[in-house]
Amino acid sequence: MHQPGQLNNFLGFPPEALKFLSDLKKHNNRAWFAAHRAVYEEKLKQPLAEAVLHLGRSFRRFAPELVADPRVSIYRIYRDTRFSRDKSPYKTQAAAVFPVRGLPKNLGPALYFHITPDEVLLGGGMYMPDAPLLRAVRDRIAAHPRRFASVVEGASFRKAFGELAGETLKTAPKGFSPDHPVAHYLRYKQFLFFKRFPASLATGKKFIPMLEKYYRTGMPLIRFLADAAHGISQAKTEAASFNCTNPLA
Repeated sequence: MHQPGQLNNFLGFPPEALKFLSDLKKHNNRAWFAAHRAVYEEKLKQPLAEAVLHLGRSFRRFAPELVADPRVSIYRIYRDTRFSRDKSPYKTQAAAVFPVRGLPKNLGPALYFHITPDEVLLGGGMYMPDAPLLRAVRDRIAAHPRRFASVVEGASFRKAFGELAGETLKTAPKGFSPDHPVAHYLRYKQFLFFKRFPASLATGKKFIPMLEKYYRTGMPLIRFLADAAHGISQAKTEAASFNCTNPLA
């Protein structure tokens, strides 16, 4: 039984959590969900919040700049179907994100995990940067090619996650030389890393330690990306301050 507020040990999600997600895939409708809401609340939603809090406690030791707050980190189970052909009302995965404090949750770098009936996926990076942020990241890679390469080509990163993942351009982006020493990294539009495990990982006591282990390995990339993002935030702050004080603005 998971009791709110007890964070001494997280023994994993109850098996009923995976069964709920599996059943939801077969019965993705509001009537079924309403009839099983109590199972969702007790066996999935509450343990998910506890897992986030446990990770937050772990982050204090190696990633204090990350936000691990159930109110911020946990993705809603309800799907936004307004612009989708798939009108299924519910997501069939439980997911959480851990953004860098002070940066946009859905634009800046973050750590992430999700649980489905079939797998646990953990990872992180930068999934959908806007144009200014993407330019800032590329500028930083171009300015610090050895540092970036040491992060994504390091033995620990490659052993944990393989090669850097994400969509790429076919050629060098505008403003960057195709002959740059790390031109292939400048073509990235996303900067991602991930690792998949059997869903059974979620129901055991190794869940939190395993995430912590891999998250530690991914944090150097998160910090590299965050440095670029913080540079944009600082520039915007300075510009706003100038406009407020400049009588010609």
